[in-house]
Amino acid sequence: MELTWFGHSCFRLRSQRATAILDPFAPSLGYAWPADRTAQVVTTSHDHTGHNHTDSVGGSPRVLRQPGEYQVSGMLALGYPSFHDDAQGQNRGRNIIFCLEADGLWLCHLGDLGHLPSADLVSQLTPVDVLLVPVGGVTTLSPSQAVETITRLEPRIVVPMHYQTPAARPDLAPLERFLKEMGLAEATPQPRLTLSRSGLPQERRVVVLDYPR
Repeated sequence: MELTWFGHSCFRLRSQRATAILDPFAPSLGYAWPADRTAQVVTTSHDHTGHNHTDSVGGSPRVLRQPGEYQVSGMLALGYPSFHDDAQGQNRGRNIIFCLEADGLWLCHLGDLGHLPSADLVSQLTPVDVLLVPVGGVTTLSPSQAVETITRLEPRIVVPMHYQTPAARPDLAPLERFLKEMGLAEATPQPRLTLSRSGLPQERRVVVLDYPR
């Protein structure tokens, strides 16, 4: 499994069977799209321009934008309903959490989750090997709520997303606040994450990815 971050909440997930792009953003967001952005699968957690710009993805992919179970090009994707706020969606609407199986690993993209997951939701999502978690607050989990969500889901790998960067969204909390909540002084960004079932760490690890410049 190879995971690349394009910025905000957008990732490319490559497995031996298929490629998925998760939460593609509109160019107006501020991040630069790489030249290679074709996929067989696209997921969008909710209908906001920072997460639903499916026209940015080439290759005539199948677009998943509703909860449910999907098999596309040999890749299994499971979508679970949740909310964009802590008021049952009354303020910001609904959110879809997508879990995808890639090369024997389960990756969970929380989208713009705005509330702590209930025990019932945790039981549906777990086990999680790689968790993509929003940490910037304002419209999603705060840094401290992100840490509590990680505690509940118990992933082996944590990849933060949806936080302030020099490219976009100055209103969000910076990554450093989340790292402090996790008890980490700093983290060195890397261009991609390549992982196999046998290569999973014994203890939980935070992996910070860099975005294309």
